[in-house]
Amino acid sequence: MKYLIGTDIGTSGTKTILMNTAGELIAQDLEEYDVITRRPLWAEQWPDVWYEALCTSIRKTVKKAGVAPESVAGLCISGLYGGSGIPLDKDMRPVRPCLIWMDRRAGEQEKWVVSHVGTERIKQITHNGTDPYYGYTKILWIRDNEPENWDRIRLFLPPNAYAIYRLTGETAIDYSSAGNLGGVFDMNTRTWSKELLTAMDIPYTMMPERLCENTEIIGRLSAESGKMLGLPEGLPVFNGGVDCGAATLGMGVFEPGEYAAAIGTSMCGALIHADPIAAKDLIEWPYVYRPKELAYSFGGSATAGAVVKWFRNTFAAEELAAEKQGGENAYAVLDRQAEKIRCGSEGLVVLPYFMGERSPIWDTNAKGTIFGLSLIHTKAHIYRAFLEAVAYSLRHTMESCGTPLKERILLAGGVSKSPLWRQIFADVTGHSVVCPKNDVEANLGDVMLAALGTGLLTEKELVSWQTLRPEVRPDPAAHEKYNRYYAIYRRLYMDLKQDMKAISEY
Repeated sequence: MKYLIGTDIGTSGTKTILMNTAGELIAQDLEEYDVITRRPLWAEQWPDVWYEALCTSIRKTVKKAGVAPESVAGLCISGLYGGSGIPLDKDMRPVRPCLIWMDRRAGEQEKWVVSHVGTERIKQITHNGTDPYYGYTKILWIRDNEPENWDRIRLFLPPNAYAIYRLTGETAIDYSSAGNLGGVFDMNTRTWSKELLTAMDIPYTMMPERLCENTEIIGRLSAESGKMLGLPEGLPVFNGGVDCGAATLGMGVFEPGEYAAAIGTSMCGALIHADPIAAKDLIEWPYVYRPKELAYSFGGSATAGAVVKWFRNTFAAEELAAEKQGGENAYAVLDRQAEKIRCGSEGLVVLPYFMGERSPIWDTNAKGTIFGLSLIHTKAHIYRAFLEAVAYSLRHTMESCGTPLKERILLAGGVSKSPLWRQIFADVTGHSVVCPKNDVEANLGDVMLAALGTGLLTEKELVSWQTLRPEVRPDPAAHEKYNRYYAIYRRLYMDLKQDMKAISEY
């Protein structure tokens, strides 16, 4: 029996799984860490924290599995969207922490790009807009604010590409990570844009020269790395790309036309397509599978799962304490309470913009809002309103695709464990919802990419791995009611937009 390893470097932790070629999970491990938030809207992490967690996670997983090292056939590593990427010096050592995806500090740099380069030209070349979300604006922030660091930087690498370099000595970036940088990658030719790099005064040499597909062997484990991880020297290593793309592949999405959303700390709802679509204000980059042919156009709440977790931690101390004492999961208790509340939470609408918001509203100043409170409302009402808010956000993203979607949508992540939340998503969007029966995260997509890259399995064989929960159909009456609440949700942000900006300046 052969085995494959999938490792994902996440925002709050690095997880590794080891599976056999029959699709069975043998062992796994998670190593957690924190994000550095020195100022409001700042978010950065030191790459050595990621790398140490990755090595520990892989080593523990291999030990737990107890399989012969030579039976492991491949390792694939995906990662969070690394924002700027890790700035490295001439000796490939990190110059400063990496400005990750949730960092929003580069507002002035985004304005400079708009005035000096122009949004239309950037859109034509990159298929993306301008916003502090994109990595190129964060690169410009380092250039403008840390000239001493800037002079030392020779290369920017995404988190997973840096880890692969440390393990193999090979330097490369996959197409999804390159495209997610935004304004310096040409989506039409799938190459770096010399025109835009020159216009932004970013040296072309700061971008990795080698662009790779995710089923391509990037390098092989060095003898030192193999010994450290408990794996054989020469093991093929693959780049799984941006984690939400790998998670989508893990749902079994190999062909265009499917709409899938992965809901974790944030939410990425994406349409996989081959032909251009009339998307408005979405993010587009090459898909992790067949990246030269397929594109991944996505948007979604920056704090989807995060706002629900925030509610639990802030307002459900009793339920959380009971869980820690061996009681029922706090989310399950909150769900049961919220099930008794009618759709619409009896007049509550939440805007889930707790860390600004990216696509599709692109507003750094957007604020979280609970609208409609009265003395009749309980904790259960507010909790349900938070679940509904994430579903409203997904519907907004779906409508931004600018093209009709299939009746069925795929959802994975925390939502898959909650029957209530699955029904809310169906009722709000008006689409049938299908969730994988087992947890689907980027790790599963990583394993699939390694299986394809090593030639151990075919696409057809991998599709058969995925088992789905029963389809959840929307209730027509509930959908009709949610249509009215959704209109308020969309209008409420527009009504408050200027006040959100004003309060951000105080």
